[in-house]
Amino acid sequence: MSVRFKVVIPARYGSTRLPGKPLLNIAGKPMIAHVCERAQEADADEIVVATDDQRILQAVADLGIKAVMTRADHQSGTERIAEVARLCGWAGDEIIVNLQGDEPLIPPAYIRDAAEALADQELAGIATLAAEINDPEEIFNPNAVKVVLNKDGYALYFSRAPIPWERDAFSRSGGAPSGKLPYLRHIGMYAYTVDFLNRYCLWDASKLESVESLEQLRILWHGEAIRVKIVDKTPAAGVDTQEDLLRVEQALLAV
Repeated sequence: MSVRFKVVIPARYGSTRLPGKPLLNIAGKPMIAHVCERAQEADADEIVVATDDQRILQAVADLGIKAVMTRADHQSGTERIAEVARLCGWAGDEIIVNLQGDEPLIPPAYIRDAAEALADQELAGIATLAAEINDPEEIFNPNAVKVVLNKDGYALYFSRAPIPWERDAFSRSGGAPSGKLPYLRHIGMYAYTVDFLNRYCLWDASKLESVESLEQLRILWHGEAIRVKIVDKTPAAGVDTQEDLLRVEQALLAV
């Protein structure tokens, strides 16, 4: 299907492990340039980088991409995206894909997948992605967020725990999944309507999200639906460490 959407790329300068991360050189250009290229390859109608630092603003302007300065006190990336929508004066039914500024290896098709998942239904104001888990150890890894869906492809719950819990299979020592159903890993790519973002900013944080440390649980807590599209595989991890930087550079140079 043909869908029109915008991409917002949050890019903060501060990083505990890699200060100035968006501006770090990867294969001859700043990381933020690679991320913007992924959005361009996805055929986004408009790309906006949301930053809190003048150096990033200038670097993005040099690329010919629009950038806006946002407040530094946002509690979540979703709130930052909502501010961008207000600053840009976007209509309530516009679709925005949130593309993280430290994911230069994200497949452009996944950006479109998120937008299309939102556009092809009317129940939810937000859509996201998931991929089947093939490694049983990943099911028990708390850093891999799992999601369970209902029959129509909407999220029932997200957790760092193995969900669903296979009582009989997992009760045995060294138990493994039975294979009766797939386990799904959540991919943190989101598409929202502007109307949804405006509602989200009015909600209080939930105890559930603080227990699991998963922001998306606020949405389910407040009774809204999340559409989930299943894609082929989990994309390569983003850049959090110097080792990640080298890994990503090698991958980009190999293309």
